[in-house]
Amino acid sequence: MRAGEFAYRALLEEIQSGSLAAGTVLGEVEQAERLGVSRTPLREALRRLTADGLVEQVSPRVTVVAAIDAADIRDLFVLRRALEETTARAAAAAPDRTEFTALAGRFDDAARALDDEDGRARYYALIARFDEALDAAVANDYLTAALRTVRTHLVRVRRMAKDKPDRLAASAGEHRLIAEAIGAGDADLAAHATHVHLHNALASILDSLGHPGAGRPPTGSGDAQRDEGTPTTEGKKAGA
Repeated sequence: MRAGEFAYRALLEEIQSGSLAAGTVLGEVEQAERLGVSRTPLREALRRLTADGLVEQVSPRVTVVAAIDAADIRDLFVLRRALEETTARAAAAAPDRTEFTALAGRFDDAARALDDEDGRARYYALIARFDEALDAAVANDYLTAALRTVRTHLVRVRRMAKDKPDRLAASAGEHRLIAEAIGAGDADLAAHATHVHLHNALASILDSLGHPGAGRPPTGSGDAQRDEGTPTTEGKKAGA
């Protein structure tokens, strides 16, 4: 692996995991020595992280880990909703959707194994596999690139919020419904199930960060009543 790629991946993982907290100063000399690379690949890594929005240069000589607050998370989910609902619809129209039917069953299994760290790790790996299947089904490089940026920030956001067993189980059920809808070729249900999942995910994250209720839809929203719970297959036409 090239030194610049190594430095980028190392710093990315540390920022996403919280090992490098928001506001941490990333001095070139100190970070290059710590990672065992020269300053040139370290600068390359910092440029990529700046482009990702994970670090920011506050002065010509000072680069810090970027902060992320509730407003940033809401903005991220606005983009995430637009991209993922579009992706769900496109995947439901793909000619080969058999993998999504299989993934739906795996989400059922995952929901029953979230009580320990290994089970949660397998669940997050399943989410990554689901994302890969979506990217392959859509086959749109521009959409995939935009989603990659969003997912980079989502890893950080998820780890800022505490794992909640009840929420993880509900999330597994929501992913199962999305996968089932895509597998069945039901674009409306796939998009609506994605919308409900993202609404619930945002509300849970903001609640973990001390902003309860901040993820509720605006009063008078046509989706307000539907978003209070996970849609069911029986009610899909009413909620489409």
